[in-house]
Amino acid sequence: MRIDYQNDLNPAQHEAATTLAGPVLVIAGAGSGKTRTIVYRLARLVEAGVSPEEILLLTFTRKASAEMLHRAEALLGHQGLGHVRGGTFHGFAYSLLKHYAGLLGFERGATVMDRSDGEEILGQAKDHLKIGKSDRKFPKRATILGLYSKSRNKELSLSQVLRQEAYHLGTYEDDLARLFAEYERLKHECGLLDYDDLLFLLERLLTEHPHIRESVTSSISHIMVDEYQDTNLVQARLVRLLTKPGDASPNIMAVGDDAQSIYAFRGANVRNILDFPKTFPGTRVIKLEQNYRSTQPILELTNAILDGFRDKFVKRLFSERTDSRLPEHVLPFSDRSQARLVTTKVVELSRTFPLDQIAVLFRAGYQSYHVEVELNKIGLGFRKYGGIKFSEAAHIKDVLACLRLGLNASDLPAWQRILGNVPGIGPKSAQKIHHAAMINDQSYLKAQRTKRPELDSLLRVLDTLRTQVMRPSTAITFVLEYYLPVMKNKFPDDYPRREAGLEELTQISLGYDDIPAFLGDLSLDSPDAEEKRGQAVTLSTVHSAKGLEWDAVLVIDLVEDRFPSRHAMNDSDDFEEERRLLYVACTRARDSLTLFSPETLYSRELSATTPARVSPFLQDIPAHLMSRYREQFTGGVGLQTLPTPRRDPASIQGQSCPGPGEDFGQEPPRSRSSAQTPVQGTYCRHKIFGRGKVVQRVEPNKYKINFPGFGLKLIIEDFVELE
Repeated sequence: MRIDYQNDLNPAQHEAATTLAGPVLVIAGAGSGKTRTIVYRLARLVEAGVSPEEILLLTFTRKASAEMLHRAEALLGHQGLGHVRGGTFHGFAYSLLKHYAGLLGFERGATVMDRSDGEEILGQAKDHLKIGKSDRKFPKRATILGLYSKSRNKELSLSQVLRQEAYHLGTYEDDLARLFAEYERLKHECGLLDYDDLLFLLERLLTEHPHIRESVTSSISHIMVDEYQDTNLVQARLVRLLTKPGDASPNIMAVGDDAQSIYAFRGANVRNILDFPKTFPGTRVIKLEQNYRSTQPILELTNAILDGFRDKFVKRLFSERTDSRLPEHVLPFSDRSQARLVTTKVVELSRTFPLDQIAVLFRAGYQSYHVEVELNKIGLGFRKYGGIKFSEAAHIKDVLACLRLGLNASDLPAWQRILGNVPGIGPKSAQKIHHAAMINDQSYLKAQRTKRPELDSLLRVLDTLRTQVMRPSTAITFVLEYYLPVMKNKFPDDYPRREAGLEELTQISLGYDDIPAFLGDLSLDSPDAEEKRGQAVTLSTVHSAKGLEWDAVLVIDLVEDRFPSRHAMNDSDDFEEERRLLYVACTRARDSLTLFSPETLYSRELSATTPARVSPFLQDIPAHLMSRYREQFTGGVGLQTLPTPRRDPASIQGQSCPGPGEDFGQEPPRSRSSAQTPVQGTYCRHKIFGRGKVVQRVEPNKYKINFPGFGLKLIIEDFVELE
């Protein structure tokens, strides 16, 4: 059976599939048929006489590798690709290491541990060093292993990882460092390897034993690496080591999209794909730009997002799916009213698309809480990915249990839940206390309160809830005075994240006048009921949505400090990754894309709403690429018309409140000959916003500058002064 490459593939795909020699980098835009291209190239290699045993295919999941090989075999009309080497990076590494373990100090061989095995070895290390024995706040084993893995995959010190991702555990740095050393010693003593060891030991093997590298590479004629933008530093070094020593033009193809590199938190490094042509001189760069998923108006918006990247492979996505419907940008009054507008939009879209073809995407799991409550109010089912449902989180359940007992003293599940937080009280003791409370056995209760002061504090909280009529927000604030210290002891590993969830709970409660209604709306249906209901809306973080697609996509909380996150506003690399996250989110949509930017956010610290600024990523997008709507006081949303053509920046001299996307200035522009050219990281001053830090240059004459207290601003270079 002869494969018709010319007609089965578009020109760029055809070029990638039939270029078999030398280094090749395929920049595969979202929805551009990346897998199809790899499949056809595998088939072309075999047709050209390359033995499957000489092909190394490296992927990030075994499923992806198996699918590619299966489809290539179907193209060829026969079996035979089962001998292609590779699979995942880790799987390939183990296939080599098990033959050479002795050379790396494992004379009796080595066994790969799973996660639970690693936690067991770490537990032995803790016992041996007598670390954290009587400290209930000492982090759990799973958390410790996660920190160690991040340190290794990012190739950062433990101190750096703690400072960036777990500052609340910084007091344990010395103990954790000792634990890691003992963990390594025990692993080696027992002949055990964890997943991270596989990559670093393979690097050691190929680096320290040149004859083994020559043996391995001599049996490989062609290397193909999928999702290259997701590789970490050691994986990129391994790819180089797997090419023949001295080969100036190795037959290696890397496939990926720099604009979809969103896993830096796992150690992925976007520089790997950006620097591929430098690593392999003479690289042929092929761009897959025809998109088979989205309509052209959606792609025009995503192209505008691409334009904002600092370092990139320039590409313009295009589609044959022409459609006159523009993406929508909606500005609700607040994050609370945003949830109602999102729900209304979902109902509207459900008249055109099946519910399971509608997705609401967000930056972080907690951002969907208001939407969850609103969907539950109208009985619309949803499935959530990337973070658990709001009312299923343990800390939320704990607080709600207190409110439930304020209404119903006989609520046994609520008693068992909240009493479980009192040291020394197990399920049987909880039942006895519940029984004593129901018959008002004061002698028993008094004895228990004397024995356990924490129980006395809890019962006093419950008595107050029962005797004082409070609004839900007041009741939650009161409960949190008791519960926050309890939570820090119960969840020492991640209590800062859980505190954010409790802030959202407080905000949600502000929309209610009585506790029964509030608790009723938070009582989401059970998973069984959801499954019986069949189709459901998808709620997902953007990270969990990568690789998926829906007919209609809604992206929420597109404001500064949420998308991009607060941390990213002060770090240029993180800021760029947040832009890539938005690109990934928007390219999930086939037919409909709606973006939401609430104009105010609730601040628990101030007990008030505060103004929010539209995400800088949307400020960069030309107005004609979106239909812009603002929430109206009379209900619904109204289409906002923007002035055109855009005013000259000089004409807004002296304005104190510039409009969205407008440039800022207080002096007449100077001549171009006197323009300053600050570099990234330079500090500067502005007459209105004060001292700021240059994040990025925007040609021809502007800078993105982060001003503490004001956020990211687009400023004409003539209106800033370098320090």
